[in-house]
Amino acid sequence: MQTKAIVVIDMQVDFVKGALGFPGAVGLDEKIVSLLNRLAGYDIYFTLDTHHSDYLDTEEGERLPIPHCLEGTPGYELMPPLQPFANKGNTFKKETFGSLDLAFRLKEKGYQEVLFCGIDSAICVFSNAVLAKAALPNAKIKVLRRYCASSNSEAEQNAYKSLQYTHIDVIEGEPA
Repeated sequence: MQTKAIVVIDMQVDFVKGALGFPGAVGLDEKIVSLLNRLAGYDIYFTLDTHHSDYLDTEEGERLPIPHCLEGTPGYELMPPLQPFANKGNTFKKETFGSLDLAFRLKEKGYQEVLFCGIDSAICVFSNAVLAKAALPNAKIKVLRRYCASSNSEAEQNAYKSLQYTHIDVIEGEPA
């Protein structure tokens, strides 16, 4: 049984070069591909931010009125270099920041270590790491700072501080 997993959060076209794209996200997909190749023994999971045509009528749409990651559109797709690593069994659609389904899967598998990378460090990476810690309170949960990005550096720094308070490690360099 595998004891280690890595979770790639929302590495979708709209977050890199689409509706909510930002310079810090460009090239992150290639860095993550390199990481996944080096961590070949880890189970790999992906999340996909998933919205629909009624997005602007949702709570999130009212607070962030920029349609993005609309299922079925090019912006919804996982960045092409990451697609070979994804399949239906390891990919979780989520309509909000965190995925309970992912947390339940991590708990079911009983991982001893779960790494997180992707976009947005201050929102979805943060939310899913906290859910993983709740699901696996004795596991090592780690956020790989080098493999994450946020469009808001101040929010990102605050998120990293908060993660450390919840006993989630924020790793500056390469994972051990």
